[in-house]
Amino acid sequence: MRSSLRSAAVAGAAAAMLLSVTPAAVGSASEQASGTRVSCSATLSAPTRDAAFSEAARATGVPKSLLKAVSYMLSRWDDHQGRPSDDGGYGVFDLSAQAPEAWDGADKGRTAAPKSQITAAAELTGLPVTALRQEPNANICGGAALLASYHEGGDDLTAWQGAVARFGSKNDFVRQVYQTLQKGESRVTDDGQRVTLAADSSVVLPRAQKIAAPTTDCPAGLDCEWLEAPYAKDSPTAPDGTTDYGNHDLADRTGPGGPKLDYIVIHDTEGYFGPSVRLAQDPTYLAWNYTIRSSDGHIAQHLDAKDVGWHAGNWYMNMHAIGIEHEGFAGTAGWYTESMYQSSAALVKHLAGKYDIPLDRAHIIGHDQVPGTILGNTKTMHWDPGPYWDWDHYFELLGAPIGGTRKTTSDVAAGDVVEVRTGYHDNPQPLTGCAAASPPSPDCVAGAGTNFVPLHQSPSASAPLAKDPGWKPTGVAGTTYVSDISARAVSGQKLVVAEVQGDWLGVWWAGSLAWLHNPAAKPVVVRTSAKTVTVRSTTTPAAVYGRAYPEASAYAGTTVPVQALSPLEYKVPVGQTYAVSDEDVVTDYYHAKTFDGSGPGDRTDLKGQDRYYQLWYAHRQVFVRAAEVDLHDSQRSAVANTALPAIGGTAEVGADLTASTGSWSRQVEGFTYQWHLDGTAVPGATAATFRPGVADLGKAVTVTVTVDDPYFTATSARSEATAPVGPGTFASVEKPEVTGVAKIGWSLKASPGTWAPAAEKVSYQWLRDGLPIADATAETYHIKGHDRGAHLSVRVTVSATGYKEGDATSEATAAVTSAPPSGEDDAS
Repeated sequence: MRSSLRSAAVAGAAAAMLLSVTPAAVGSASEQASGTRVSCSATLSAPTRDAAFSEAARATGVPKSLLKAVSYMLSRWDDHQGRPSDDGGYGVFDLSAQAPEAWDGADKGRTAAPKSQITAAAELTGLPVTALRQEPNANICGGAALLASYHEGGDDLTAWQGAVARFGSKNDFVRQVYQTLQKGESRVTDDGQRVTLAADSSVVLPRAQKIAAPTTDCPAGLDCEWLEAPYAKDSPTAPDGTTDYGNHDLADRTGPGGPKLDYIVIHDTEGYFGPSVRLAQDPTYLAWNYTIRSSDGHIAQHLDAKDVGWHAGNWYMNMHAIGIEHEGFAGTAGWYTESMYQSSAALVKHLAGKYDIPLDRAHIIGHDQVPGTILGNTKTMHWDPGPYWDWDHYFELLGAPIGGTRKTTSDVAAGDVVEVRTGYHDNPQPLTGCAAASPPSPDCVAGAGTNFVPLHQSPSASAPLAKDPGWKPTGVAGTTYVSDISARAVSGQKLVVAEVQGDWLGVWWAGSLAWLHNPAAKPVVVRTSAKTVTVRSTTTPAAVYGRAYPEASAYAGTTVPVQALSPLEYKVPVGQTYAVSDEDVVTDYYHAKTFDGSGPGDRTDLKGQDRYYQLWYAHRQVFVRAAEVDLHDSQRSAVANTALPAIGGTAEVGADLTASTGSWSRQVEGFTYQWHLDGTAVPGATAATFRPGVADLGKAVTVTVTVDDPYFTATSARSEATAPVGPGTFASVEKPEVTGVAKIGWSLKASPGTWAPAAEKVSYQWLRDGLPIADATAETYHIKGHDRGAHLSVRVTVSATGYKEGDATSEATAAVTSAPPSGEDDAS
């Protein structure tokens, strides 16, 4: 159905499935184990969440580690204060409140009365449903009881795989749970509870489930099925050259024919899994590549990556993007399950690696980042997956954390490029209109975590929110309405700082200066690097586009109709700077108008010579023509030394000297060192410590410290010189020792002990009651009569080139006694 559906695709209708259908089946009354109710009293009174898991394990017989692993995959141990998840579940165990469809387990025409997980847990424990929804300890006991009721016997963890599969609906959930058991997890929940699951390398992972035919484009072992999106004429009797067909286009995106894959678009379904995948299988609707179920992370693939889905509401983005729908509602102040996050991240990581798509927030984007196509179109674009999608956690799972390993910082200056990293659970922002904007979402919940920070028109929390002339062409300020993305800087967004006033950063946003609060107590940006653009003209702004289409001359000599270059409502004004997210944008247009590809120029990816740059601009990714802007390489910020480096320690042979970095005008995260002797660099002396050698006697030591931080210029500073290096000091590692019998006529022998460094020369002085014995300077000493009653010891003196003499004295012997009568013992 080409004509009507293509316009629907451009409107981005794929993410607007405002459905109110119950989710898939999870259990029934006939399946519940019968018997005595589980006693939850000890679990309810447990003082911590970790203790509640222990008590629930004792009450139900479910291994404690398994309870933790299952619930981690469902909620990451958060209880969300009684709010439902995006699949309609509640609490730590995401207990579903949706009754499943009636199920004939024996396939003999007999169906059992359906019962939701939370209702079954209430019957197993005697706890009211309201408690299971709102009290985390009650929910833990209910979840444990339900899991125990599914168990068919066996004591080891492997024997519980069937129960886990039944709890989570699919085998891939089992794999995820057992992977969690194997690797362990530890985190602090959104209400401050520390929960730890110790790693257990002995856990045996379930055998990976594979879809045999047709082959799906999923990583090995991921629970992925093929539910094909049909490619069909609107009417079977229509000619093959009809322009009325659906629900996608054929292409060669994974081969030489193109267009090239560059993006993965994250959507939410605004509906439940079952009805959503049925829409993708409807030839009169729209298709995307994958749908992921919330309860267990199960994946349905609808399109081969080579073909073009109609999901983004922008034909250029459709040409270059894979679309992934996630079961859920953008306005629900609950959570997407950990199982969904993990399945989605595993899939995206696989696809990005296979098709060379960068793992960053400019190429793994939300539907809300897709630009409009023509003037006036931006306001019709979508806003999913919404403010409750945890981008920070998602990119951690992708192995590409937002901001990398750098810490958030308040040390920001004009000219810096920063990347927003908001956090999630500890980043509640006010929102309104959830129920109206995203039915059947409940009202917005105060205190719920979000993925953005707001921007204001001046550096004050009471100032109006920033404007977005594309999203709101009338020029009004942004609002807190949940779908209003006018003034939201989402985690992963890169911004150019124009001014700093106290805790406020003035950044370029949608053609104006907007202000982001970045308090020192809880900063929300990290320093980053990016190329930037400024307008080439001194008087005329640069146009902003939603599609990087070829110039008109590129169509000459082809049968492909010229596509108009329509600027959006946005401009890059003179004097403003924006961060580049991709400087190697493909300039092309994929022409596909007829069902069989027989139309003039059909299934042709026409390339242009005009060059575009992709920018971070307001909430979206947009394009500017290279001819209208100047591209600037990533610039390191200036940094100055404010207090010289210093050298700690004594300048002598063999003693370690330690460099301190001094003080700097910015928060620098790395330095290099170079040590000098009398001003000459010492080859290889580039650590933070330096040990002078014998050859360094008499020379003064300095150290040069150089900034080694990718975001600052390599500025250096040199310390003051030390005093000339003096002779080293010996250290007695083991004291000298005297061996032998302290009797007249016997001999004693001295051992020099152990010294650092090793001595070149050793001398001895024997002592009688601590005083030197004349001429007793050999390694041995023969005891004489006048030594009777005295205590003998030896003082050892050592020396070496470049070191001061060192000495140490042994322990004294016992008092010298007379020798035994002749013949009883021989003196030695």
